[in-house]
Amino acid sequence: MILEEFEAGRAVIEPCMIHEKVEGFPRVAVSCFSSKLFESVLSTLEYREAGLIKGANGRKPVYAVKYGGSEFAFYMSAVGAPSCVGDFEDAIAQGAEALVLLGTCGVLDKTIEDCGIIIPSAAIRDEGTSYHYAPPSDTIAVNKKYRDDFIEILSRRGYKYTEGVTWTTDAFYRETPEKVKRRKEAGAVCVEMECSAMQALCDFRGADFFQFLYAADNLDHTSWDPRSLSGGVRLDEKTKIAYLAFELALKMEEDLK
Repeated sequence: MILEEFEAGRAVIEPCMIHEKVEGFPRVAVSCFSSKLFESVLSTLEYREAGLIKGANGRKPVYAVKYGGSEFAFYMSAVGAPSCVGDFEDAIAQGAEALVLLGTCGVLDKTIEDCGIIIPSAAIRDEGTSYHYAPPSDTIAVNKKYRDDFIEILSRRGYKYTEGVTWTTDAFYRETPEKVKRRKEAGAVCVEMECSAMQALCDFRGADFFQFLYAADNLDHTSWDPRSLSGGVRLDEKTKIAYLAFELALKMEEDLK
């Protein structure tokens, strides 16, 4: 069923049926997944409540935070392609037009340092959500618009980076050694759970999108090494990395004017 003909028409339930446009909702959003990282960043910025993402699992606020003289939507994304996509659908319905998403990932190349920055160039679509937003294909091109801008930010801030293919999976407990080997052969340098679906969503909705990752656990080893996978490990360093997302958000906001 996942490979049946792609349908681009109107859905039975559209986000605009759940959410109305919110006056004063920032046009550019920034999001991350780690609750500890989210709270750490929020504690350093001036903010107000701007919107709400709601569902059966509860409600979470979307904050409008001030950074660099501008105001950006800031919310914590749910882990996994279906929920992460649903969260940004809700944000789009309320007024967002662009997103910088900061995620963590497991590395398939042990030479990538713990907390090292990774810029995906393409994503292997080993999840189900993207196939409802884009025609079937093995991969999807990502970060097509803001790559050079982000690399300039990294250079200015003194950060090294790795660029390559990411493997987006739905099942982190089924990353078998043989799958890891095949994904490495396909060029993947890391694995996460949202990138391919989020790019498909943003292409479909016409929203600007950029995702970058910081390296956590190492799968390129005879035994799994969690390294800094836990949200509280190296939190100060991760918080500084998160500010890079807001630096790119400033560029996105400028382009929307």
